[in-house]
Amino acid sequence: MAGQGTPRKRRACCPAKPKQNKTGAMARRVIDLADEAQTARLAARIAAAARTRDTIALSGPLGSGKTSFARAFIRSLGNGDEDVPSPTFTLVQTYEFPGRPTVWHFDLYRLEAADEIYELGIEEAWADGICLIEWPERIAALLPRDRLDIALAAGEQPQQRRATVTGPARWDAVLDG
Repeated sequence: MAGQGTPRKRRACCPAKPKQNKTGAMARRVIDLADEAQTARLAARIAAAARTRDTIALSGPLGSGKTSFARAFIRSLGNGDEDVPSPTFTLVQTYEFPGRPTVWHFDLYRLEAADEIYELGIEEAWADGICLIEWPERIAALLPRDRLDIALAAGEQPQQRRATVTGPARWDAVLDG
């Protein structure tokens, strides 16, 4: 059994499909982040507003800050000192916090075929949890339309990042935060 904020073994996959937004109303922001602390603050704002069935797709080249963003997102829901390893080799880690849906952190860098995502429990994650997905382009055709896309890129200085955030209009207030 997993403790608070600790990774737990994945459960068997259950059949469920994510709800998809058909309204087309979208929020879009380009946010310059001066350093990792600003990235962590953005991740914490998004984590506070995330709810069951939300998918946050983190894209960008190697070293762009996807795992740092995910780590800050997860830690902001707990005590701040949770062990949040990169799921590069395990492909998925789950985290449970009192009063919150399970957070599923997927790193799909090593995924060989999109349909392998079902073996990792994505249907259960979409039905009952919050999904953080690194390298979402590996399952692009399977992603829910109402996801929050965060494309991270290097900024002008080594510690800087630029986040291009696109998603349903309900994220407007969070992104303006």
